Amino acid sequence: MKLPDYEDTLAPYACRSTQSRGRTYPEEESSARNIFQRDRDRIIHSTAFRRLEYKTQVFVNHEGDHYRTRLTHTIEVAQIARSICRTMHLHEDLAEGVALAHDLGHTPFGHSGQDALNNVMKPYGGFEHNRQSQRVVEELEQRYSAFPGLNLSYEMREGIVKHRSPHDIPKNADLFAYNLHEQATLEAQFGNLADEIAYNNHDVDDGFRAGILNLESLSEVPMFIINYEQVLAELGDIPTRMAVCETVRRMMNFLIVDAIEETTLRIKNNNIKSLEDVRNCETTLVAFSYPVRHMNTELKRFLMRNMYQHYRVARMAAKATRVIHDLFQAYQSNPAMLPPGPAQRLAAVEGESKRARVIADYIAGMTDRYALDDHARLFDVHASS
Repeated sequence: MKLPDYEDTLAPYACRSTQSRGRTYPEEESSARNIFQRDRDRIIHSTAFRRLEYKTQVFVNHEGDHYRTRLTHTIEVAQIARSICRTMHLHEDLAEGVALAHDLGHTPFGHSGQDALNNVMKPYGGFEHNRQSQRVVEELEQRYSAFPGLNLSYEMREGIVKHRSPHDIPKNADLFAYNLHEQATLEAQFGNLADEIAYNNHDVDDGFRAGILNLESLSEVPMFIINYEQVLAELGDIPTRMAVCETVRRMMNFLIVDAIEETTLRIKNNNIKSLEDVRNCETTLVAFSYPVRHMNTELKRFLMRNMYQHYRVARMAAKATRVIHDLFQAYQSNPAMLPPGPAQRLAAVEGESKRARVIADYIAGMTDRYALDDHARLFDVHASS
């Protein structure tokens, strides 16, 4: 059975499954699905992916049914990345897979949980969720008898490792295999940008729904007010909630269109003709134009001041920090309290740093509610163990 000729329609600088650098453990590939499709499917079926449903984006799961979770955020990122890559004639399956995997290593309680786990892990090499996502797909998922992890293609794993600005990529010795001097594929670069587009704009939506943001405060944001005024001019007197939803939708489209136009211009100006040209380019090709980048920065600063530092979010962040610190210290001081799985992994390693990493792996894999329940079991004398 021959695979469809989808890749014949791709741009010359797109990444093709036939050009993949392959898997760590060689496998016979499918005649019905290309290597990136199989990668995507393995990610969706992973345990870590299912756990995203109960991991925080901004609001903890029990605070409301309509706020975004880490899973719904991930799906939104994948949708944006795939749509952009279709327009740009890039490989949609690769972009979608990178987007679906980018948060597999995220802790419970969002960025507060990551900061807390990084704090306790500083003596042992620190903690960073992109690096943890790599550990999940290469080692921690145990679903296949022939190999550890998911055995994803090089390009999919590279997209996870390089899921951020090039200067932020950790220079760990174990990442040298990913050629950190090379740019990621355009598909992975768009996955990174789609993440930023999704969380900034959808945090505006969730913040307004939660009553943390309002029209008066949002009027400080140039990108919001430009699109909001267009909504009112075109749609007239509609309910405020609907007007905000329309505005957020247009803000996202505004950023997506600009990114496509700016990236197309950069591809042309840098004479990009092949995937190797993409990898060897001195600069990241996927980006916003300078004026839009400035507007997007203003949006991020606004969210930091008005939402992420809001007392309701700050209170939950403080609780998350205490939970993560308490769990780590309890398990480190008394490993006998670990359940069988992580206890067996801990017994199999030697050295304080490796043992700490096993504990961090266990905590990072928790959902919000599991971490809260586990904390109660350990520290509430009335809770059952």
